[in-house]
Amino acid sequence: MRKITNIKVPQPEKSEDEKNLFSLVLDEHGIILSIDKTCKRESSYDEDWHGDWLSPRAIDLQMNGGLGISFTDLNFNKIPKLLTLLDQLWLDGVEGICPTFVSCSLDQFQLGMEVLKETKKYTSTNRCRLLGAHMEGPFLCETYSGAHDTGSICRPSISALNERIKGFEDDIALMTLAPELKGSLDVISRLRELNIVVSLGHSSADFDSAIKAFNNGVSMITHTFNAMKGLHHRAIGPIGAAARRDDIFLGLIGDGVHVHSDMIRLLKILAPKQIVLVSDAISAYGLGDGSFNWDKRLITVENGLCRLPNETIAGSTLPLLDACKKIANWINDPSAAIWMATLAPRMVLSQNKMTAKSFFIGKNIKSLLRWKMNSCNHQLSWQLAA
Repeated sequence: MRKITNIKVPQPEKSEDEKNLFSLVLDEHGIILSIDKTCKRESSYDEDWHGDWLSPRAIDLQMNGGLGISFTDLNFNKIPKLLTLLDQLWLDGVEGICPTFVSCSLDQFQLGMEVLKETKKYTSTNRCRLLGAHMEGPFLCETYSGAHDTGSICRPSISALNERIKGFEDDIALMTLAPELKGSLDVISRLRELNIVVSLGHSSADFDSAIKAFNNGVSMITHTFNAMKGLHHRAIGPIGAAARRDDIFLGLIGDGVHVHSDMIRLLKILAPKQIVLVSDAISAYGLGDGSFNWDKRLITVENGLCRLPNETIAGSTLPLLDACKKIANWINDPSAAIWMATLAPRMVLSQNKMTAKSFFIGKNIKSLLRWKMNSCNHQLSWQLAA
């Protein structure tokens, strides 16, 4: 048996983080048997973490590709490169991704899903896992299409949904759509029957239509602030609607460009328990700066930010845990930043049916991360937990 004391578990609010310390009991193989509040009197032979945080690896709910491949442009010849990407993501601290399909043709989507299904046969230890796919489209508002191909966007309907996902109903975790469009409520109802999380995004929804969507099963916002109405003092829009409740998660690209760092700080004040970090990484992830072909278009990457020739922002290449470290400084709350990248996305996928502690029991500590805050430069860093 091994016992570790004075561990912090990431919390979405600083007040909770500061008052809670935990102890772990592990078996001889490093499997966590229990996680409980630390007692004031601990035996002298306990391992002391002095308030460092323990977390699972990150989960990325919105990743479009990397190392030169896009999930909307997959074929079976790209499986070796996809496996290389998954290996790289593991080294970057990511346990699983929801491979994201932006609006594309029916044939592209179904071929990509077949390739992902085949790739899952190569799941192994020390490799990032492919989770259920994230369909970002095609039921989007053209006015807020962003970098999506408007020719691939279509009106929502049950028939269009069934045609697209037939045979893959159990392989989809999340769908982004514009809930204000005619036909969307029927699609949302069908997605909820299939236990698929529904997220508002690329949408012209105002406050009232957002509230209606949330009441009918939408439980998340995709890349909050981007491709939607923003916060305005007379029209607070979908973000203000979400902040009124505590059951709507707010996906956030944390590079400081998609959303200004001060707005991220404000969002943390408005909705402290709802933010979920996503990378929105595209095919240029892992390739550095430069110009690349993306979705039959040229994209330029500079300092990790991706833009189309018309200057439209088209995703990022910033690793998710690098964004986590940036946000820790911006909001002055490292625990919350860790929570946003590691525990919050698990809450989304479990649809709030699991507690934070449940994500640790039964896990090998070797698969988890240990986080430290450097007291000299106040920089957050992570390493393998064991």
